[in-house]
Amino acid sequence: MNERKKLRAIMAGKRLVLMPGAYDALSARIIEAEGFQALVAGGYAGVGSMLAQADMGQSNMRDYADHYARICAAVELPVYVDADTGFGGVNNVRQMVRAFEAAGVAGLFISDQVFPNRCGYLPGKQIVPVEQMLAKVKAALDARRDPDLFIAARTDAAGVEGIESAIARCQLFMDAGADMAKPMGVDTIADIKRVLREVGGPHMATLSQAAGPKARSLEELEAAGVCSATFPSVALFAAAQAVRNVLRTLKRGNSLAPCQEQLIPLDDYYELVGLKPLLEREESYD
Repeated sequence: MNERKKLRAIMAGKRLVLMPGAYDALSARIIEAEGFQALVAGGYAGVGSMLAQADMGQSNMRDYADHYARICAAVELPVYVDADTGFGGVNNVRQMVRAFEAAGVAGLFISDQVFPNRCGYLPGKQIVPVEQMLAKVKAALDARRDPDLFIAARTDAAGVEGIESAIARCQLFMDAGADMAKPMGVDTIADIKRVLREVGGPHMATLSQAAGPKARSLEELEAAGVCSATFPSVALFAAAQAVRNVLRTLKRGNSLAPCQEQLIPLDDYYELVGLKPLLEREESYD
């Protein structure tokens, strides 16, 4: 079963699958090594790692396609990615789908925000008329070469116009043929159950550090019928904290010795980055 079929199986399943977020190829490799079944790669972590900036839509489609291609090449897991607003009109959406598909992604989602897209948890969001978003959804579906590529439509209407508007939009997205419709910011168990009941299709919960602390247990999400839970920024925040801690230790002690226990062992690192097979490949050509 290839990665796209694996993602579709996850989205059709009855068990909650945890999907951590990768911010680069190395973090993706760590996610795979720790035994997760799939991962996500989003704009929040991508802009943070590539530009050291908050996600307010500063990157572009080509940068994302290259970024996602490196992540996909590093693992043999389904990679579900953020396509922002599709980076323009229907022709831009078509180019994006072809580029992301060539990069190897298993699935993607498009947002109905105005361009430039910003993190769904930041203030100041605006959404486009629903007719514009429906045109993008249809263009994305028409553009995919592999019918197993999972294409979802996300709306930020809940934070702008309320949950009623978000549900109405999601219903239209599903009618247009989207594989999933996601109302961003609809996070309570009661609201998630309502979305599952009124929108249909699979539901993916988002547990992002950008949302701040929220009291939702994974058991509650699974019992509600959620098929997957994403943690799009958990690795980014973990890495930033770990790097900051070791550098503070280095500066404070003016010595590397106190830092050693905070560093991954050399053998573990080489196993993670595949040094042995690289050396064996070199020797095979000598």
